[in-house]
Amino acid sequence: MAQPPDDPQGPFEGPEKLLEIWFSPSSNDVPDASSPDSSGRTGLRKVHRKVWEEMLSIVKCQVLSVVYGDDMDAYLLSESSFFVSPHRLILKTCGTTLNLLGLPRILEIAATQANMHSVYRCFYSRKSFMFPERQLGPHRDWKQEVEYLDKIFTTGAAYTVGKVNGDHWLLYLTNPGESNPREISPIDPDPEGSQRLPTDYTIEILMSDLSASARAPFFSSLSPSDNPHVHAAALSQQLGISDIFPPQLTELDAYTFSPCGYSANALVRWDNDCENKDGIAAESDSSQEGYYTIHVTPEEGWSYASFECNVPSLVSSKNKSIPDLKTLIQRVVSIFQPGRLSLTLFISSEDDSAEESVEAAQRAFKMALIGGQVNSHFSRDTTSLLNGGGPPTYKRTDKINYEFGGYDLAFASFELIV
Repeated sequence: MAQPPDDPQGPFEGPEKLLEIWFSPSSNDVPDASSPDSSGRTGLRKVHRKVWEEMLSIVKCQVLSVVYGDDMDAYLLSESSFFVSPHRLILKTCGTTLNLLGLPRILEIAATQANMHSVYRCFYSRKSFMFPERQLGPHRDWKQEVEYLDKIFTTGAAYTVGKVNGDHWLLYLTNPGESNPREISPIDPDPEGSQRLPTDYTIEILMSDLSASARAPFFSSLSPSDNPHVHAAALSQQLGISDIFPPQLTELDAYTFSPCGYSANALVRWDNDCENKDGIAAESDSSQEGYYTIHVTPEEGWSYASFECNVPSLVSSKNKSIPDLKTLIQRVVSIFQPGRLSLTLFISSEDDSAEESVEAAQRAFKMALIGGQVNSHFSRDTTSLLNGGGPPTYKRTDKINYEFGGYDLAFASFELIV
């Protein structure tokens, strides 16, 4: 994840490029949904690891380990993460990786090995880079990234959310039936006109200027005999990462980099017998599998940590096993102790409930961070903390709600008050 501070190549770019491609509305809609293999896999999950590794070599990253779940597979990479579901791929890469250059090969693999010749939706997003001049290929500039995507997809829309001269978030997305590679006929997103899709939900917490005490545990000098997975598992337990979600529901795969850096993927299996607390309808299935992923670049001057999760924390479980959004934010922020952070909640919107959920998310963002409510073990190493060293509090510097085609977004940015 991170280079040595004296690396002649310069600082490491922590903020990731996030590419998400849907080839059908759900796993039930893939061509071979009724004919799984002997392991119960369908769609893109049938593609062999070595094929994905060849694609990832184009992007300039390698597979460190894989966790095979019930519904998805989580690949931990040398630069972030790759998640494979029957109908969807999520490729998240940091540094100077060439994320978008993997897209043509992904489309080819889907067509030739999973009989998926059309794209249902495509999303590409990222935070503003710290060192844009170090990027390669189309990633040198947002305009070039958009042009690259527009050459592949017939219809797409690009957005900048937040201050152009400050922390902001960039998004490219396509709509169902419009996100198809050129010269490929579109798929009908709902041929019967009556299908109700599961809610799609993603929360990101993008953190910069981590405190020295929060950064220190992510520096390590592992010997050749040390196992970076074992070291990372112990570190995850020590810092509370293992307890962000209940450990009995979570399969965590973490890795410590030497001399510094940390990455983790987790698959979370939760009971879907939930009460609707904040506007997201509970699904009918008894359980679901989601993910979270964490990546840390701890060097002073460009420290960064990211948390991404698709477990719907706005839904309050009857057994309280899944943290609500406010609690989730506080758990994450208390570990990494950022001086600045941006939060995004991206949620599918088939009806007015998504708009209500976006407003609920903004309230949760504020309650979690303003008024010194972050967990008390957050100890910023500065003598100028609010209230003479008491619990930290943040000020909100941006609050933006956005409506896209089929999705709603809550975006907010905060700075620590010192």
